[in-house]
Amino acid sequence: MFLLPPRHHARPPLDFIPPAYNPWVLQGVQRLLPLLLRVRVRRWLPSGIARVEATGAETLAELYHQFQAGRIRLILAFRHVEVDDPLTGLYLFSRLVPQAAHRQGIPLQLPIHAYFLYDRGMPLWGGKWLGWLLSRLGGIPIHRGRQVDRTALRTARQLIAEGQFPFVVAPEGATNGHSERVNPLEPGTAQLCFWCAEDLAKAGRPESVIILPIGIRYHYTHPSWPRLERLLQHLEKMSGLTVESMDPNAPKNRNTRYAQRICRLGHQILTQMEAFYAQVHHQPPAQAHDLSLNVRLDRVLQQALMTAEQHFGLPSQGEVNSRCRRIEEAAWAQIYREELRDPRTLSALKRGLLDWNAQQASLHMQHMRLVESCVALREEYLLEKPSFERLAETALIVFDVLARLKGEAYPARPRLGWRGVRFTVGDPISVTERWAAYSTPHGTERHRALHGAERHQKGRQEAKQAVAQLTQDLQLALEQMTR
Repeated sequence: MFLLPPRHHARPPLDFIPPAYNPWVLQGVQRLLPLLLRVRVRRWLPSGIARVEATGAETLAELYHQFQAGRIRLILAFRHVEVDDPLTGLYLFSRLVPQAAHRQGIPLQLPIHAYFLYDRGMPLWGGKWLGWLLSRLGGIPIHRGRQVDRTALRTARQLIAEGQFPFVVAPEGATNGHSERVNPLEPGTAQLCFWCAEDLAKAGRPESVIILPIGIRYHYTHPSWPRLERLLQHLEKMSGLTVESMDPNAPKNRNTRYAQRICRLGHQILTQMEAFYAQVHHQPPAQAHDLSLNVRLDRVLQQALMTAEQHFGLPSQGEVNSRCRRIEEAAWAQIYREELRDPRTLSALKRGLLDWNAQQASLHMQHMRLVESCVALREEYLLEKPSFERLAETALIVFDVLARLKGEAYPARPRLGWRGVRFTVGDPISVTERWAAYSTPHGTERHRALHGAERHQKGRQEAKQAVAQLTQDLQLALEQMTR
């Protein structure tokens, strides 16, 4: 999504939007959920969800009961697949968990809800109303970037330890569009859990800290092969390929042939992108075109990132996700300016230069947005199991890429049939039981005998290992739910 209106003006700095939970707003949204899930009320919402189910909702109901009884603090680690996830999550809380509690005779106090983090950029492309709504639902905006958003993390830390609801996090950090593929998790979720345990220990509070992995899988209740055929023909035409024609109702080799067409689309897009970055942005030209889709994709993603990094003067090092965050941070620093808190103090010349700079920053940030759109376009995910769901997911990612390259800010994704959603509630993971591994380096006799600086360094290292281990265990738990 584009972060600025078409004129690309520089803007005042982005202020923190404090959470302001309002039970009446929550109640209104909960009542509208059946409509919001089925009907596209905004262009960027896929919608078309006919059924929401949950496996293990009784476990979640029991943990809510323990939370409300003051025995635990609860962090819910959700997979983040689509932009529909928040709405389906609200359905889980407002309908499925109370129903499971009623079946099991578990007493719960309504409403069943949770605080949550959301990307600070969402109100920029969704509108100010979205920031207002997310705030009234208990959301905390976090500015993803190289620098730590201390205000957001401080607010989240306080609510995790003291808030009236559990806390929802998406440890993947962003959507990938794939129900059966989990992105590498970011360590921030595990760190928040240990901070909560630390805060409880300092306050002498007896609650245990629990993190609960929850998987989300989307599926098509009535897959529409004719709609998929029309979408692929549209994409082939947009990308300059000869439009193929298949009988979508002929099942013989249908899935494999559709997978091959999508891979062909991917190669066509990459061929043009390789030429674009070589000719326009003077990136190293491609040496061969007989490489796999994954190899070519990784090369184009490197070209896109390097183009943005060269503009902002950033180093080309680190993982793709961290590089994207550095680019976003640099672009936002040039677009949202402290000088514009009071624009009357600026001359027309100064304001014009700031706008010019913002336009360039916004333009070069689109290379990073392209990477975010393309990074999930993986050949092996499609070919190892060319189900309708995987074909549809990948075709829609290609649709998003082409829409972005065309300059569409809010592409309305085509609907390929009614969908269902299944939540899978995993096994609770006790953070309290791991607290010793996180905190012991600062308190054992052995470490107290060490020199202060050495003890501190060793303690930090072992704390990082505890965070890494919890992150890895959470990753495995979420991956098991995709099988």
